[in-house]
Amino acid sequence: GMEAISKMDIRQSAKKVRHVLDVVKNAKVNDALTKLSFTNKKAAQIIHKTISSALANLMQAEETFDVDKLYIKNAYVDQGPTMKRFRPAAMGRAMRILKRTSQLTIVISDDRK
Repeated sequence: GMEAISKMDIRQSAKKVRHVLDVVKNAKVNDALTKLSFTNKKAAQIIHKTISSALANLMQAEETFDVDKLYIKNAYVDQGPTMKRFRPAAMGRAMRILKRTSQLTIVISDDRK
């Protein structure tokens, strides 16, 4: 079978991304893209983009393939580096904000085991 991988760095916490990712795990690529385009979450757009990008990678690698056979073989997100920022709070205090990032990896494949 054939496989394609796509990775993306995301300015959102892994937890939030994982929430949406669970919806499409092991789904067919077509179904996943449809579902994501109706999911009103920031992460959904990013995951959609990453899957599309994996598709594009596959198109460059293979001349012929059946898009209906493709499914999401592997999809995971890892917590990336956290940027620490301060924001002013009442009475001259400063509050720390953690701007979390994450790394998304998606593997699409056509070999159903």
